[in-house]
Formats: sequence, C-alpha cells, structure tokens
Amino acid sequence: MMDAVTTRPVGTGCWRIDALAQRAGITVDTIRYYQREGLLPAAERHGRTKLYGPEHLDRLERIKAMQGRRFSLAAIRALLDNAREDLLEGVFAGGGGRTYTLEELTERAGIDAELVDALRTSGFLREPGEYGRDSYDSDDLDLLRTMADLHRLGIDARALVEIGRIYAEGIDATQRRIVDLFATGGTLVWDADDLARFQESSAAAAPEILPLARRIVDYTHHRTIQRLTLGAIERGTVAPPSTA
Repeated sequence: MMDAVTTRPVGTGCWRIDALAQRAGITVDTIRYYQREGLLPAAERHGRTKLYGPEHLDRLERIKAMQGRRFSLAAIRALLDNAREDLLEGVFAGGGGRTYTLEELTERAGIDAELVDALRTSGFLREPGEYGRDSYDSDDLDLLRTMADLHRLGIDARALVEIGRIYAEGIDATQRRIVDLFATGGTLVWDADDLARFQESSAAAAPEILPLARRIVDYTHHRTIQRLTLGAIERGTVAPPSTA
C-alpha cells in the first residue's frame, strides 16, 4: 500500500472518505479498492479520523480519466507512478471510443475466427493488456478488416499469418532500439547534460513527436518496398534465359 501523503493541519480541503467519494463521483468501496491496489495513497490520520486532501481527489480524477481511455489497472498504476508524464501521454494518446471483445472484433471485421487465432499466435494481434488496455479498440478492428480485405483479394491465409509474424518480429526489434535511444541514449555516446536535455525535450514534445514518427515509419516502409521490388524485377530481367 502507498504511504500516506504529507500531514497537514485539519481544515479546508480535508475530507472524510464519504465526502471524497461524493466529490470524485465514485463509491467509497471504489476508493478502498484503489487503495488496496496501490493506486491511491493512504489517508492522513487525525486522532480517530482519516482525512483525504486535494492530492487524493486529483489522483482519483486522473484514474477516472485513464479508465475512460480503457487503460488496464496495471497500466494506470505504471502511468501514475512515472515521472515522465509528457512522454507517456504522447505514447498512449487516444484510446477512447468503442471497445470490443475478441468475439465482437472478429464478427465486425468479417474475418475467419481461425485466421484471427493464427494472427494472435503469431504475435501480430496482441492481447490488449500487453499495451496497457483492458479491451480491443478501433485500431485493432482496422487491422483485422485490413487482413480480411487482403484475404478477399486472394492472399492465402498462411501468407497473411507469415506477413504478420515477420512484421511483429521486425518492428518489435526496431522499436526496442528506438525506445532504448530515448530511455538511455542507446548506442550513442552522450555527455550526461546533453542526454538529460535530450530526454527532457523529447518528453515535453512527445504528443507532437509521435505523429511525426509515424510519418518516418510510413516513408521508410514505402520506399523500402519500392527499392526491394525494383531490385527483384531487375534481377529477373538480367537473368539468363531458361534452356529447359
């Protein structure tokens, strides 16, 4: 359980648990549950009375906001306790709107359930908890609809699963290096002050950086496919004619 917040004199801004629950728009049982789960600091004890302050209310409001974005409790705990809120806000932006169970996702996407299971096994369609959510969302639906469209265009299901596996493995390895660059400086040699400035500026600008980073990924993906496809065509063109 989290430590109690700093003791203050009893007065304005100090509430019993029922008053805090009313201000936060939740139940007393929910507040106690958050405390058991380590999401909310303990109350201050004043004699026989336990009192809560503005910092408790602020934390409850942040918890409600993240739950509204469908974060899991484990993700909420990690986000609340991390000092780099700007960076995390940029990485985890969005996430609101309609949510789905796996069955709903499969039905709405119009895709075969066996193909969905294979995509999950390959590591392409991840469990929501792996990226901090408590359910699937519109991004997952868009992915499965894309795979369904490719299947209808004649792409074999086995090839789709293999494409998903290749992308999942390759992007995971690439993004680990990118995350490590921002987290520790990666393989670059940094002066300590320069690294601190880089990390601080990156965290502050994270909401703007992430959409720009997606452009970099899209560009690199598109140009790489063009380059490799042209290379394959050229190799086929200059190959000697068959003598069979």
